[in-house]
Amino acid sequence: MSIVVVGSVGLDSVKTPFGAVKKVLGGSASYFSYAAGLFSQVNLIATVGDDFPKKYIKLFNQKNIMLDGLSQAPGKTFSWSGQYGWDMADPRTISTELGVFADFRPKLPIQYEKSKYIFLANIDPELQKSILKQVKRKKSKIIGCDTMDFWIKNKKKELLDLLKDIDIFFINESEARQLTQEPNLLKAARAILKFGPKKIFIKRGEHGVLLVSGKHLFTAPAYLMESVVDPTGAGDTFAGGVMGYLAMTKSKTIDTLRKAAIYGTIMATFAVEDFSLGSLEKVTSAKVKKRIKKFKKLVLF
Repeated sequence: MSIVVVGSVGLDSVKTPFGAVKKVLGGSASYFSYAAGLFSQVNLIATVGDDFPKKYIKLFNQKNIMLDGLSQAPGKTFSWSGQYGWDMADPRTISTELGVFADFRPKLPIQYEKSKYIFLANIDPELQKSILKQVKRKKSKIIGCDTMDFWIKNKKKELLDLLKDIDIFFINESEARQLTQEPNLLKAARAILKFGPKKIFIKRGEHGVLLVSGKHLFTAPAYLMESVVDPTGAGDTFAGGVMGYLAMTKSKTIDTLRKAAIYGTIMATFAVEDFSLGSLEKVTSAKVKKRIKKFKKLVLF
């Protein structure tokens, strides 16, 4: 089962206590696609400039990622530069250059219309909404969405309007509190459900994940990592693992959602082991299953 993802594909410059890289592959849609592509075909919708390295196009082609919706425009590719401290928490943004992304108007290719899974990666809520207007909505379609603090602060009205049409909402714990003005995380999740989403995954970083759906609650710890090099894109990778697993199983039962949370968690562990998508490029189903097995031993009591 294929997944449509609309988001950013860009070039990141990142510095952490363990090293630094310049102009490497990044963007919310890139991390999502690499993770989801391990489980299902991904149909990418994004834009890049004429400076975008051809080697990254080749890498996409080597994965289970279709590029009919990837446009290339004259100008510079979206780029972000940031630096992490020793706690590896929220990075300090040094610069953001929108480039051709400033004029990005996503369009759903006809060949993508049959996809039953749609994921709106972290971009302007108005752009996310524009894709939904192009989707021939059926009950069988599953719409997932992510956001960030910037949009909550600057486009809260547009975000809340979008959430009325969302099935699965991904958000981190600080953003959940910001959106609802509710310090208690569970109460914040309940408040978000009233905005429209049917299910919520609250990403808690090193503290794991919280899944809330109606009366159903599920929480899992994070997988214990001995080496974290670069946490950039971990949340996007988590969402890719979740949506990819749901598409692969063609199921949305609460049991499947719980398992999807674990698969998303495990996929994110590969993302943080190296800069950019270095570790994700080498992930195989066998490696994921091996880490899942270790995770089961970790939490079994």
